[in-house]
Amino acid sequence: MTWRHLPAPPRAIAVAAGDADLAIPHHDRHRFEAAVAALAAAEGSGLVLGAVVRLLLEELHPDGLGSDDIRQIIENCVRAAARWQPTVDPHTVLVLLAGALGVHDQNEQAPRPTPQSLAWHTPLLVADLLAATRRPLARYLTAAFAEIERTELQD
Repeated sequence: MTWRHLPAPPRAIAVAAGDADLAIPHHDRHRFEAAVAALAAAEGSGLVLGAVVRLLLEELHPDGLGSDDIRQIIENCVRAAARWQPTVDPHTVLVLLAGALGVHDQNEQAPRPTPQSLAWHTPLLVADLLAATRRPLARYLTAAFAEIERTELQD
């Protein structure tokens, strides 16, 4: 998708997320790093990609997630990413999952991952979840943008 119908800020998020999604299966570090830099710089990318993660989790686990499910998701993501990104951090993936599910306590004693680290790990998590659905990222980005727009209109 070109995402031309979107205003510039969400279009930048969609394009960067798409670039990261294309880079991951090919282990294209240069393209991935450029996409991550764009995601880290784009205001609202965490909100959008968090919604994408939540939508994927809801589809893959319609009856809810248990601790074994969370552990398996983290293991799958880290294993897949470690093949070409050996510095992948399981704790950051856990923080992303908790945030997408709305259960992450911002006041925890543990240090919160940096925005750059979150932007780096989120596409890896999204790609791993997408592989299980065998559906395109565009479907979930479109749904995430629509959901965010509805929420903003209601507020």
